[in-house]
Amino acid sequence: MKYVLMYETAADGLDKARTFYPAHKVRVDEFHARGVLLMVGTWANPAEGSMGIFTTREDVEAFVRDDPFVLNGVVSHWDIREWNETLA
Repeated sequence: MKYVLMYETAADGLDKARTFYPAHKVRVDEFHARGVLLMVGTWANPAEGSMGIFTTREDVEAFVRDDPFVLNGVVSHWDIREWNETLA
């Protein structure tokens, strides 16, 4: 089981992202270095949002709780979905 974090970009999120990206990237790198964030990225059109794949629900919840993108309104809505991975 993996856990997929889905972010929806706020209407003014792309403008805000420029300011908060450095702190967000530090968080991404920290969780990736620990091996709990496997992949992350925006859709082809970043205004549509992004997603990340985590190894545990606890880690994705911890990521969201203090993510500068969530705390500063880059993200308008987020959701965590359980994913039954079949190929690794």
